[in-house]
Amino acid sequence: MVYDQLARPAYGVIRKVLRDPAQSEEVAQEVLLEVWRTASRFDPDMGRAATWVLTIAHRRAIDRVRAVAAAAAREHRVAETAEPRDEVADAVEASLDRERVQRCLGGLTEVQRESITLAYYGGYTYRQVAALLGVTLAAIKTRIRDGLIRMRDCLGVS
Repeated sequence: MVYDQLARPAYGVIRKVLRDPAQSEEVAQEVLLEVWRTASRFDPDMGRAATWVLTIAHRRAIDRVRAVAAAAAREHRVAETAEPRDEVADAVEASLDRERVQRCLGGLTEVQRESITLAYYGGYTYRQVAALLGVTLAAIKTRIRDGLIRMRDCLGVS
C-alpha cells in the first residue's frame, strides 16, 4: 500500500533531478529500500509520510548528481595528467598549420586575401574592413565568404 502510493511520486521527483530514466529507477529503488529500512525513524509529528519520502528521494537524487559530477571531474583530472604534452610536436604542428594557411591564402584573389587578412589577422569587423577598403559591406561579406570557402577547400576541412 505505501509502495503503491509513494513509488510513482518519488520516481517523479527523482526523474526531474536526474533526467535519466535508468538512473532514476535505480535511485527510486534505493529510496524505497531506505524508507523500508528506516521507517521506525519516521515521526508523524514532524510531517506527513509522503513529505518525508519525497524529501529522501530529492536528497538522494541530488547526491547522485553530485557523485556523477565528482566522478567526471576526477576522470577529467586524470585524463589531463595522463597525457604529457609534447611541446616540440605541438610547435611543429603549429608551424605546419601556418605554412598550409599561408599557402592557401596565396591561392586567393588579391581582394579576398586582403579582406580576410584585415578581418582575421587585423581584428577588424566586416564593417571596418569595408570602410578601410572603400567598398560596400555586402562586397566585403561576399569576398570573405568566397575566400573562406576556397580556404576550406584548400585546407581539406569538411
